[in-house]
Amino acid sequence: MTIDFLSEANAMRDELVERRRDFHRHPELGFEEIRTSGIVAKELNALGLEVQTGVGKTGVVGILEGAGDGPTILYRADMDALPIHEENQTEYVSTEVGKMHACGHDGHTTIALGIAKLLSNYRDKLNGRVKFVFQPAEEGSGGARAMIDDGVLTSPKPDISLGIHLWNDLEVGIASVVSGPVMSGANMFSIEVIGKGGHSAMPHQTADPIVCAAQIIVALQSIVSRNADPLDTVVVSIGTIQGGNAGNVIPQSVTLAGNYRIFREETRDMVTDRINAIATSVATAMGCKAEVTIRAGLAAVVNDDKVARRAQDIFAKFSDVISVVEKPWMASEDVGLLMQQNPGAYLLIGSANNARGLNYPHHHPRFDFDEDVLPLSVGLMSATIADYLITGD
Repeated sequence: MTIDFLSEANAMRDELVERRRDFHRHPELGFEEIRTSGIVAKELNALGLEVQTGVGKTGVVGILEGAGDGPTILYRADMDALPIHEENQTEYVSTEVGKMHACGHDGHTTIALGIAKLLSNYRDKLNGRVKFVFQPAEEGSGGARAMIDDGVLTSPKPDISLGIHLWNDLEVGIASVVSGPVMSGANMFSIEVIGKGGHSAMPHQTADPIVCAAQIIVALQSIVSRNADPLDTVVVSIGTIQGGNAGNVIPQSVTLAGNYRIFREETRDMVTDRINAIATSVATAMGCKAEVTIRAGLAAVVNDDKVARRAQDIFAKFSDVISVVEKPWMASEDVGLLMQQNPGAYLLIGSANNARGLNYPHHHPRFDFDEDVLPLSVGLMSATIADYLITGD
């Protein structure tokens, strides 16, 4: 028997939209997802899954056990929102001041619940199990690491990891399924430039940290243009400059903060070394001192070739509703940690609709997406998971 997962998912559209809009109205920041995780756990329990709560503080795990032996497929969805005040005028706008789902995680959670509901109807045909992982705190707060520390990659250990990110750089009906690096690794850094303050009319009596900081910023750009292999991919960005309180005072210090994004660990090491060397050398040359702090960063998200190709083959069966491109992105995601110990694929599903103005970028106060992507994603990913667990379908 061939299961028409897409048709069944389309029949769930109204339910999926209602669920997504409820999550959108009530966004919760990282490790604060009490309401969201409570709804997730209630829904999974109602479906008869084995449910664990409090995994990684506010994470939820639900195991859908099949009737026969087979592999364990981990499917991950993130739940947290962002500290952004929403500027949309929809009827489902955020009710929480200064908080909104500006990255599609409300959709991710909804889609995962939809997949769990759809596949639970066929548990008697499943050979193996699906481990649904609802992760808190993806937005820079270490949710994946917290869940790993609480044993999410054991009992049972996953054989394959899968997940999606709704992606407003692509229109609905397009997916990016990449073999190899798909999202970059990232490190955050800060540089405190310490000089000698004084009166702006007598700069010769000072060691100006602002001028020094400016030289450091310019010199850091040479990492990409002169230190990185031209065929490699590197981004080095300064996001904040803080220092000084008056236009006629040369301050004592200036602090720069930024990040760098890479695909290869060797490149991460090179950029780390160059930031330290450039900042300290330029500061010394200008009579200042630089103190560099680099925080441990995210691993790159690297898709396993076989898993990615298999997903491409499955998506090709739905060529009337989805087309596939292979395009990596420089954004970062902590799902890479969940994929380091087992082969997996993280897929980007287009969610924009340019004609309707649903094309604002992620993390924008007017971010929103075309809700047609909800049943589309449920159908596609249910078929992808079933390809591993339902033999002969």
